[in-house]
Amino acid sequence: MTAAALSVVIVVVFFLALYLLHCYGDLRKQQRLVLLGTLLSWYLCFLIVFILPLDVSTTIYNQCLHYNSSHTPSASHGEQYDQPDSGLAFSQRSRFFSEANVCVKPWSYIPDGVLPVFWRVVYWTSQFLTWLLLPFMQSYARSGAFSILGKVKTALIENAIYYGTYLLIFILLLIYVAVHLKLKLTWTELQTIGIAAANTWGLFLLVLLLGYGLVEIPRSYWLSSSNSFLLAMAYFKVAKLATEKAAAEENLADVMEEVAVINESIRFNHTLRKCVDTILTKCPTRYQEEMGRNVENSRHEHDANPTKSGLIKLHEKVISAVQRHSQTQVQWSLLLDEAFHLEDVAKSQSSPLRVITKSSSSNHLGWVRRFIYSPTVEWYWECVFRKTFCRLLAVLLSLLSVAVVWSECTFFSAHPVLSLFAVFVLKAEQHYNYISIEMVCFVSILFMCVCVYSTVFRIRFFNYYHLVPHHQTDAYSLQFSGMLFCRLTPPLCLNFLGLIHMDSGISHQDRIQTSYTSIMGSMQLLPVISDGFYIYYPMLVLLLCIATIYKLGSRCLNLLGFYQYITDNDWTSDLVDEGRELIRRERRMRQKAEDGQNRRLAWRKRYGVQATSGQGRAGYTELNDNDDSPETETRISVTGEAGNEHEQQTRLLQDNPSDDSLPSRRSTAGWYLSLSPSLTGIFDDVHFFICLYRLHPTAMGGLGNGRRGGRAPPLMVAALIACILVLGFNYWVSSSRNLELQ
Repeated sequence: MTAAALSVVIVVVFFLALYLLHCYGDLRKQQRLVLLGTLLSWYLCFLIVFILPLDVSTTIYNQCLHYNSSHTPSASHGEQYDQPDSGLAFSQRSRFFSEANVCVKPWSYIPDGVLPVFWRVVYWTSQFLTWLLLPFMQSYARSGAFSILGKVKTALIENAIYYGTYLLIFILLLIYVAVHLKLKLTWTELQTIGIAAANTWGLFLLVLLLGYGLVEIPRSYWLSSSNSFLLAMAYFKVAKLATEKAAAEENLADVMEEVAVINESIRFNHTLRKCVDTILTKCPTRYQEEMGRNVENSRHEHDANPTKSGLIKLHEKVISAVQRHSQTQVQWSLLLDEAFHLEDVAKSQSSPLRVITKSSSSNHLGWVRRFIYSPTVEWYWECVFRKTFCRLLAVLLSLLSVAVVWSECTFFSAHPVLSLFAVFVLKAEQHYNYISIEMVCFVSILFMCVCVYSTVFRIRFFNYYHLVPHHQTDAYSLQFSGMLFCRLTPPLCLNFLGLIHMDSGISHQDRIQTSYTSIMGSMQLLPVISDGFYIYYPMLVLLLCIATIYKLGSRCLNLLGFYQYITDNDWTSDLVDEGRELIRRERRMRQKAEDGQNRRLAWRKRYGVQATSGQGRAGYTELNDNDDSPETETRISVTGEAGNEHEQQTRLLQDNPSDDSLPSRRSTAGWYLSLSPSLTGIFDDVHFFICLYRLHPTAMGGLGNGRRGGRAPPLMVAALIACILVLGFNYWVSSSRNLELQ
């Protein structure tokens, strides 16, 4: 059972880390080393969280065996008088173990020697990743060099400067500690000091993130029970994202102008042409085509004299600009869908049919979800059950947050035991209820990890670090998140062991240490950290929770110009109104595009015109309705070479894919498109006969063999007369319908 439980946990945690990496990263396009490093760092951190409860239950069982084998009831009472500082919690455990004759073996017991090796491999691998490998790969992935050697050189220089400063500070502090405490530094003591320094850095950041997550997660679930709040928040995000989207597009256009200048300056016989071609491959396709046409038409020389270092910097700018533009486009589309859905839910709350009425016919759900999550089920969830579920979950999470804050402020008290988690574990331990022990440990540490990790996923350092779902996170942010996880998880686990009084370095109890604590070494080597920082600094979480309740951080960011959603703020109201107008405009554009597409489909089905979507007549101006983008781009189809006459004539048979038109649409051939949407396609049949005659003159009776002066045979004349009569009748019918509607 032990091997099965451990194997199941290892496999489940691996697929959990792989799923998260799939959601945030692009498994097909990003570099394999980047994905491997990120997956390994996430996997090891999640594995620590899931295995630690098994370590706690195994340690409690070993403590029972140790006490029953080496103590008698009389000796245990004498030991309590000889060691008055052992604490009430340990005396209670001693009385319990002395009264028990047989120790019940836990269902998830792990044999001796397995966990120490496991923790040592996991811990030192994660530390190697966070301090050496991931920073190097981070600089390597962000480098704009054009060769592997150049990227390695750039990464080594950046990390040498950054971590050289850290190493110098660490050496100075190490000398001060050795002289002040009069220590003889051995390899074990150096290892313990290094672990203490890493855990101190991680605990400093951990408390900041934990104080935010303990309040924000329950509050977010409580507020999400209100559809009006979610809709206002969506409007706010739309207004902010519209500004970011415009800035990203402008930045991309500026960078592409620089690339165009370099592309025209460096000809194909230049030594740096390979570097320019590499940069061009990173540009969007439409810019590549435009630059190719400009190079063919450009015949003047530019004064620019680019260098390789300049091309490296330009390469970095291109990668960053393209990635940021892609992120904003995907975020914009998803945010619009979310806002449309919330508006549909708000309109359907009072619906007597109890069905969510969709404003758009597009449906991106899979067939399984469409079958289970029907419109009726969706209405009951969105309008009836979701509000109650979110509020109950918010209350439950709030109770857990209160328990964590109370335990963080009182876990140093061993007599009496004030930490709630220590009380729960002690009560379950008295009845050999190892499943309850593991469940309490797992739920509490999982909640703390969610509070910390969710903050890591939410925070954003300008454009340098930002985890974006739907495969839009860049390599730099993925590896930075892996570094944060590896630095936050070990101090989080140590802090949790202190909350349940399983860390003797903090609780000062004479008991067997967990296998995880044993690899950390004795923190008593540095009493300033073990008796001071580790005990009193976590109390700061109470002040951080109070600051988060009153949104002091968000208000400070608002003063600095980084606007956050605050209900009693004028800027928030203005952005909500702006977002509402943007949503209305995008809804009208989508509805207009959808109506035009439906009219085209109905017309083709009615008159049997077979046309290919997305293509138009040669030389005509097209309006392509792109459902993925909120903007409609006007594109002009370019006529091919004169020798390719058959291809051009074939394209004349294809219908124009859009009914929406602009004023003064005039083609290069001198023909005007109709401005009346009700008469669109009225001359398609005439056009069909003309094109059919141009392509196959013999199909209509061999009219003049393509010559202008030829006479029309009777069959051709009859066909044209019949066509004119049919068109006249159709025009009369459509005009009559318009008069009736008016």
